Amino acid sequence: MNAMNRPNLPLVVVAITLALAGCGPSNESAPASTPTATPDDAPAESVAPEPASAFVWPASLVVVGDGFPQSGDACRRIGESAATVNWLDDSASLVGCPAVEAAAALGGTAVGEVDGVFLVSVPNSPAAAGDGDGQGDALVEGTPYHATAQVRCEGYKGAAPGFCDAGVVRGLETGPYVEVSLADGRQRTIFFNPDGSFLTFSTAEADGTAAMATESRREGDTTIAILGTERYEIPDAFVLGD
Repeated sequence: MNAMNRPNLPLVVVAITLALAGCGPSNESAPASTPTATPDDAPAESVAPEPASAFVWPASLVVVGDGFPQSGDACRRIGESAATVNWLDDSASLVGCPAVEAAAALGGTAVGEVDGVFLVSVPNSPAAAGDGDGQGDALVEGTPYHATAQVRCEGYKGAAPGFCDAGVVRGLETGPYVEVSLADGRQRTIFFNPDGSFLTFSTAEADGTAAMATESRREGDTTIAILGTERYEIPDAFVLGD
């Protein structure tokens, strides 16, 4: 074979290589890979803040009801105890609040502070109509009561069933209360809600009543209020009047 007819090998190899390269996939047409989400890329879940802890009322105070002046409010009516005896007044309610701002909003007279509770004396609202005579709820002459009566009572220091003198104060924003006079001159104060339903007794650590169980039940139109072994029968008409 002469030199004129011998193929040029390097050029043939280059041509075949370029042809094969053209048959392969183009880098420009290759689909882009989709990134895979990892746990670190996931959106963080929102965490609800923990609610503020409820205020813990100190054992030094006798707390009455579930809010003042309305149910659910932060302040509470405060009963008689060694810490509050000097601030109780028949013409006003002693109220305790966990914050000084809430106490100031009541509009009463600040009297002191006990174990983180701010105490306010709030004047009672004017009496409402209803003393049973159709003439309005006037006071019984010579007493702080809107009506007086004898109610069935038993159990105080083992007393047999009988009758006790009682007086009722009505027309208060927080509800009426009944004071029952006992044989030795002591009293039992029974608080009611504005609708006439039983609320609680006034108790104190000093005389041991704070440790007594309180309960009530209904018999017809009468509330049976029970403190330890003591029992008092309070008719609805006496509590609410007209």
